[in-house]
Amino acid sequence: MQLVSLAVVTLLMMGFATHAVAAPSLEHQVVDAEGKVLNLSDYRGKVVYVDFWASWCGPCRKSFPWMNEMHSRYKDKGLVVLAINLDTDKDDATAFLNDLKPQFVIGYDSEGEVARRFDLQGMPSSFVFDKTGKLVKSHVGFFTERASEYEAELVTLLEQPQ
Repeated sequence: MQLVSLAVVTLLMMGFATHAVAAPSLEHQVVDAEGKVLNLSDYRGKVVYVDFWASWCGPCRKSFPWMNEMHSRYKDKGLVVLAINLDTDKDDATAFLNDLKPQFVIGYDSEGEVARRFDLQGMPSSFVFDKTGKLVKSHVGFFTERASEYEAELVTLLEQPQ
């Protein structure tokens, strides 16, 4: 019995350690299409919507027009939309982007290092950070029927003082 308890405690501790390592934050880097490093922390002071996507993800196709709209509507009010691609073949991402024509920041994480740190549970996955860089919301999937709810979350954060 004591051995079983020790095993359970060990597994729990391993789980906690995994979650301690997986830390959605702005303390990560990705690269842009030209390979230039993008520091997520450079966006501190703004409301940051980080979205992980891939070309094979159906719901990602639905989220991109919404992200374009949010970017257009709120960029001058302090919103940054950063969509991080997880395709291992950049050509797949390029075809997707040529089709959907995003107007917001696109980053690449082809090795999945940042995605692992964010402990993704599905695709797309989005993370909303307030102006101080604190994670305040996360969503798995994109549901068009909840788009007004997602927008309201952003507006609330944009209206808050720094």
